[in-house]
Amino acid sequence: MDKQIVLEKYKSPEEKLIISKLFDKIDIVDKTNKVETTDFLNEVELNLVKKVLNYIKFENYVLFGGYDNSNRKAVVIYPEKMKEVFEDDGFKYDSLFSVIRVTNIDEKNTNYNHSVYLGGIIKLGIKREKIGDIIVGDTGADIIIKKETEKFLYANLKSLTRFKSADVSVVSVNNIENFEQVFENIKIITSSLRLDNIVSELAKTSRSKAVDILNEERVFVNYVNEMKGTKQVKEKDVITIRGKGKFILDEIAGNTKKGNYIIMVKKYA
Repeated sequence: MDKQIVLEKYKSPEEKLIISKLFDKIDIVDKTNKVETTDFLNEVELNLVKKVLNYIKFENYVLFGGYDNSNRKAVVIYPEKMKEVFEDDGFKYDSLFSVIRVTNIDEKNTNYNHSVYLGGIIKLGIKREKIGDIIVGDTGADIIIKKETEKFLYANLKSLTRFKSADVSVVSVNNIENFEQVFENIKIITSSLRLDNIVSELAKTSRSKAVDILNEERVFVNYVNEMKGTKQVKEKDVITIRGKGKFILDEIAGNTKKGNYIIMVKKYA
């Protein structure tokens, strides 16, 4: 399949870049007969990549995030000669990925959340796409990374004041601490189930600003970009607002006396 034919189907420079990198990886595997992996992709990017792979009828790949239900995954592309190895789950992912474990953080810092860990990593100059999920627990976190990032992050993480008293170690991707996903439970009340109304409530902004956010292509419903404010949402829809967070419309719990909808929402912590 001609790369340009596929690229012409997409307008966004970000989408074109992701697709170009994907084709580059496929070409490298074809030429070298060795396994290659993309950077980590979020759900929206993964949705795009899976559509492209399906369109070009390419099957020699797996999605790897380190554990069940991971949010960020990399596309691992393999040559035909290794098909049986992957189908039999015989491939050793430690050759491509690693985990930095941060534990025994000082008591006063036990409330460190995902943003604190990610902010520190970014401060060190590591690009977001080199980092998979950051699985936060009560005593620390497991940070899933590409193997190429392991030595640098391990050597430099403790240079940050926030992690100075922590224990930092490298562990196998087979030993990831699979903590349960944490949510913040919130309630919103809205006059309709139109997307612009929902975005207004979730982003805590005005309807007009919500329309701007939609027009800026920052809103995704079930990982597909959506710009129509009139779109009707429903229970269990996953709404991502870039810069504001990711939400599940968990339950439409009823109506107020004025007829407004009461919606219980789970926000990813």
